[in-house]
Amino acid sequence: MYGIIHVLAQALIPAAVGKAIDAGIIAGDQRALLLWGGAVVTLGVIQAAAGILRDRAALTTRLGAAYRTAQHITRQAARLGAALPKRVAKGEIVNAGVADIGRLGEALAETARCSGAVVAIAVVAAILLDTSWQLGLLVLLGVPLMVGAVSLLIRPLHRRQQRLREQQAELTGRAVDIVSGLRVLRGVGGEEVFAHRYRADSQRVRAAGVAVARVEALFEAAKVLLPGLLTTAVVWLGAHYVATGRMGAGQLVAFYGYAVYLADPLRRLTAAAGRLTQGHVAARRITAFLALRPEFATGAADSVGCGGLGSLARPVLREGRASLVRPVGYEGPGSLARPVRYEGSGSLARPVPYEGPAPFARPVPYESPAPLADPASGLTVAPGRFTAVACASPADAAVLAARLGRYTDSAATLGDTPLGDLPPDEVRRRILVADNDDHLFAGPLREELRGRGDDTELERAIDAACARDIVEALPDGLDDLVAESGRNFSGGQRQRLRLVRALMADPEVLILVEPTSAVDAHTEARIARGVSALRTGRTTLVFTTSPVVLDRADHVVYVDAAKAVAQGSHGELLTDVRYRAVVAREEAA
Repeated sequence: MYGIIHVLAQALIPAAVGKAIDAGIIAGDQRALLLWGGAVVTLGVIQAAAGILRDRAALTTRLGAAYRTAQHITRQAARLGAALPKRVAKGEIVNAGVADIGRLGEALAETARCSGAVVAIAVVAAILLDTSWQLGLLVLLGVPLMVGAVSLLIRPLHRRQQRLREQQAELTGRAVDIVSGLRVLRGVGGEEVFAHRYRADSQRVRAAGVAVARVEALFEAAKVLLPGLLTTAVVWLGAHYVATGRMGAGQLVAFYGYAVYLADPLRRLTAAAGRLTQGHVAARRITAFLALRPEFATGAADSVGCGGLGSLARPVLREGRASLVRPVGYEGPGSLARPVRYEGSGSLARPVPYEGPAPFARPVPYESPAPLADPASGLTVAPGRFTAVACASPADAAVLAARLGRYTDSAATLGDTPLGDLPPDEVRRRILVADNDDHLFAGPLREELRGRGDDTELERAIDAACARDIVEALPDGLDDLVAESGRNFSGGQRQRLRLVRALMADPEVLILVEPTSAVDAHTEARIARGVSALRTGRTTLVFTTSPVVLDRADHVVYVDAAKAVAQGSHGELLTDVRYRAVVAREEAA
């Protein structure tokens, strides 16, 4: 609305100036001159006020759209969870969260100026038709022809921008991988290889950028040339009418003002076409990301009461009257209570029977530790014990950890309840999977490691993970700052700090994947003793092929081809040539 008021006031100013010249100056009427001069001032004030309000509304729209989209992207990334790295490249997320949200906001903000430009052209054309049908017809025919000529460039511009956007995402992803793995690349001497690949990819992005720039150069030239040609035609024809006596001097001034003024809304129209094209490309990428679904059903999060991706509402399961409500839970480890969905709030709330499957109810924690089992592999983790699993293939360890942590659909169970029947939040609270891909976040080390625990528990976890030397080597100890992704620590140090953080979480079931692969044998032995002692009475599962860690385990399972083929103590399993070949790094006979 403000954009329309702004352009209407601006469009009427040339008419008021023309009237002031004809009725005031040429006719010698001082009163008419003051009247129309006051009209010009009034229109100028209205134009300025409406312009300020329009720009404020456009800025609010742009920032609101960008920030709201950023919230949706962040929420979707959290919703995808562990499936995110497998479904989307790192560079794609970075570009979506930085560049695309900006382009989308700019496209929405441009709609206010674009709508104002359309109204301005229509009003000016009506005034010109009323004054001279030839000039009005020239404007009415010239504007569509100009827009049509510009639109011929939009489709190739869209295609090239889309190609550039995809290549930029790939290049950003490669840069993120190189930076995060720079220490490893230096260790294996792979810097030159990756630098060559990055240069090659960078040149492809440059070529795509140049291709976009060629079309954009034509687009920018058309934005200046075509409105200029139309303005020149209007002024020339108006001057001809004045010379032949068909128009007065004031009308010529007004027509010249209209011709000059038309250049601005016409440029806005062509600029809006470019912004909307970029916004469309960004919107397609963002919606494609938001349309991704987790690898498994998310229980309550996706059940009754959710309003889609953008909804902040979460389903609430309640039982009882509006004034006296209580959560519905499991009656015991093996039972599945059927909940009642509770709708509304306050005095207007009412219980509604829930007809869906009972697993959406939130379970009450087990009275005692429950066994964790994966029927597909035959692996069963006894509660309250330190169990180690040696896998013939590292891929088997990743698959089993994903199943037991419910990062993929499986028939795994906790006690008598399938993991698929438990809400994801409940699974995450009770089962923690920690591997070497976990990130250390920037900030004070104490806050990164401690979580909800206290300093006493943190000190014990540091000793258990053999990380005391790391803390003591820092200038400010636990108050020292962690760089992004823990880049100020070595690989072995990061591994031990991640172990400290996992121990501080103190879940019912802790699953560690190769937690000592980057440390020496002496440190491995100390970590094995420390973790075993700290986790006494709690269920701990470690995927490892380290003989030192395996020897400390209460129970060892050997997995081959994703099947548990042998189990017992480490000493007993050493009689199995297959197990011995894996843990002792020997060649199988």
